[in-house]
Amino acid sequence: MRHYITYLLILSNIYFGFAQIFDVEPIKISGDDNKRINLVILSEGYQTSELSDFITDATNFTNDMFSQSPFSEYTNYFNVYAIKVDSNESGSDHPGTATDVTEPASPITSADTYFNTSYDSFGYHRLLYSSDYATISTVLANNFPSYDQALILVNSDVYGGSGGTYPFASTGVSANEIAIHELGHSLFNLKDEYYPGDALAAEAINMTQETSTSLVKWKNWIGINGIGIYPYGTSGTPATWNRPHQNCKMRYLGSPFCSVCKEGMIERIHDLVSPIDSYTPVSNTVNNPGFPLDFELTLLHPTNKDLERTWTLNSTNFANDVDAISLLEADLNDGANTLSVVVTDNNSFLKVDNHETIHVYTVNWTINYSSLGIDDILSEENRFKIDMFPNPASTLLNFKIESEVHSNLRINLVSLDGKKVKSAKLNAFSEINISRLNPGIYMANIYADNMLIASKKVIKN
Repeated sequence: MRHYITYLLILSNIYFGFAQIFDVEPIKISGDDNKRINLVILSEGYQTSELSDFITDATNFTNDMFSQSPFSEYTNYFNVYAIKVDSNESGSDHPGTATDVTEPASPITSADTYFNTSYDSFGYHRLLYSSDYATISTVLANNFPSYDQALILVNSDVYGGSGGTYPFASTGVSANEIAIHELGHSLFNLKDEYYPGDALAAEAINMTQETSTSLVKWKNWIGINGIGIYPYGTSGTPATWNRPHQNCKMRYLGSPFCSVCKEGMIERIHDLVSPIDSYTPVSNTVNNPGFPLDFELTLLHPTNKDLERTWTLNSTNFANDVDAISLLEADLNDGANTLSVVVTDNNSFLKVDNHETIHVYTVNWTINYSSLGIDDILSEENRFKIDMFPNPASTLLNFKIESEVHSNLRINLVSLDGKKVKSAKLNAFSEINISRLNPGIYMANIYADNMLIASKKVIKN
């Protein structure tokens, strides 16, 4: 949807013969823009003579952000760019209309700035915001249309910021913490862990009205790293909503993200970016291939744990947790051979066995071999997002599966003593009736084109 809107904006600018072109400066480059999450920082309230200060501010923010978990572990998944948008005047508006001022009030001022930001938005003194999304979208469309998330950095030393589609943050006290907190909303769909008000309360990664430790969405973390079910208040509507932690960055600036938020952030990262940066060979790029045949992955490993890699040849395990393998003539059968690698992230930040979502990434090579040699090598990359719910389950076990390339999917439910108790085909959405199974723990083994891509524990009540 974002790219479609961007395309319309570009067309409209061409039609009217107007385009807002600004200097774009890289702040942090990890790889190809098409294979990274592109964070774009726009300047607001910086005059032309102050744009070097903006780059300093943007760089300091970037360095701070990637020193904190989970950004520090997944730093190679991000690029950061700065768009130098100059304003006629410095700062931001202070209309003096807020009704909640507890600190010394800022002087009433009006600044001629590009995005027309203002404090005192919606009656809140610290709410720094602009409703001029059209101008922001146009600047992004004309200068960096492949962005994934934008952040507007406002040249003001007064504390302030806001979330939304485009987060805003000042450069004053706690500026970097404000910006990181607001990105928690905008990029990762996290809720505040202080009560945000009835209008903003909703079911989310880190907010729920569920009170059962066996049913709450973060049940896999209960009792670990301070995770529990904590009401937002002691009475009224706040008492009906719960957060997972008492000291998360989504509640207090300067605190780390809690385990529940980290897990949700990493899942969002995997929604946007594949950890497979590249692989070789790509279809028919090897001329007159001989033995040994070399196959290699370039992966975006988190800094705290390598990704898990499982290599199979003709559905038989060949190697584990290596980025490259070689095949000899004796390894191949006459005819078509299938070499596959399954890549998963089993970071300790993810409770994979108990969590609802699994992200899986695969590369398949088809090697056509005969006594005359290698006829061709064909490759195909795929990614899967697998949701299994509810777990525990009593009667129906649901599967929602998204993949980039069509695959023949099936599930085998296996008891702990290794017996297959149920097998079924899977579609994009499937319901598996497990009502006749005895209560206990089973393994759900999920296959794509006869290749095991995921295993997950299932509890049958």
